[in-house]
Amino acid sequence: MAPQRGRVEIDEKRCKGCELCVEICPRKLLVLSKKLGQQGHYPAVFPDEKEQCTACRLCVIVCPDVAITLYKLEPVK
Repeated sequence: MAPQRGRVEIDEKRCKGCELCVEICPRKLLVLSKKLGQQGHYPAVFPDEKEQCTACRLCVIVCPDVAITLYKLEPVK
């Protein structure tokens, strides 16, 4: 069975840059933006879509601002 894959979207308007998702991501795929967001925070971003998110949902679970949406993708065969 092929491993699960996911795509993370972060709502910049909701993200306060707390870094909880950055710290908990087992593959270290999330980082804080170097660009100040609309709300005056450095939001988390998923910078490299080519990296293999495993859709573990830890970032979604830990986000206190409900700013992260995870889309499960079809596994690569």
